[in-house]
Parts: sequence; structure tokens; C-alpha cells
Amino acid sequence: MNSLDINQIKEYLPHRYPFLLVDRVLNWESGKSITAIKNVTANEEFFNGHFPHKPVMPGVMMIEAMAQTAALLSFLTMGKKPGQNEVVYFAGIDGARFKRPVGPGDQLVMEVEISRVARGIWKYRAKATVDGQLAVEADLMCTMRSVAEEPSAVEQ
Repeated sequence: MNSLDINQIKEYLPHRYPFLLVDRVLNWESGKSITAIKNVTANEEFFNGHFPHKPVMPGVMMIEAMAQTAALLSFLTMGKKPGQNEVVYFAGIDGARFKRPVGPGDQLVMEVEISRVARGIWKYRAKATVDGQLAVEADLMCTMRSVAEEPSAVEQ
């Protein structure tokens, strides 16, 4: 079983609190898939405004958590850790569907599979569940770039 704790995750992702959204990697298989978790707590910054009377994790944050999980899988698959000059950018999100709200106390279990890698574009099929119930699913596309390169046709 290949797993990573939070300190190992920080070696692969440049994100830090409050934007690091992967707490643990449960299992991964190079070139294939990864399963990771995000423990959603009442202390999350976004709950202050989304929504004070009924805290709900924003959908965009769930997508970001899955994208961070996908980035981990890519670096693990390549067998390298990112350098100071490497960044993973979103290139696209297709078919995003939100099936249930996620709130404080939930554990988001993210499963990401590599669909295709071609010409520097990584495509993934991602989903996240809470207590076995589908919360969100999407097809993600990412690309890796040097920060010295000007990203074209990708979100900054």
C-alpha cells in the first residue's frame, strides 16, 4: 500500500494553509489512480461566509481538492518532486456535477484516475464521496509549466 502523510504531501504540493486541501493519501498506483482524504472541519476559512447559518463547502473548493489530488498523482507517477519553478495549472474542467452538500465533520474521500496523458496535458476522471455517497464528480485537465514560462490558454 502506497500512502502519504501530510508532511510527505507538502513535499509534492506547493499549497499551504488555508489552501492545502489534501490531508492524507490512502493509496496510489503509479500511472493509474490515487485515493486521498480531506477532513472538513468547522475551522475552515470559507465557512465564515459560506454560509454562517448553514456551513457548506463551496463546490469550487471540492474541485480544487480533487485537482490537488490529481497533481499529487502526476508527480508520483513521474517519480519526481516539483521544483521551485514548476507549477500545475488547470487547463479545463468538464462535466462537474455536485450531488450532495459537504459540511463540517465530513470526510471527503477523493478518487482520481488518469484518463490520458498527451503533449503535456494530463486528463483525469475524479470523484469525491462522503460516507459512501457521491458528493462531486468531474473530468479535470491540467498541465505542468515552469513559472518562467508564460502560460498560454491556461488559467493563472
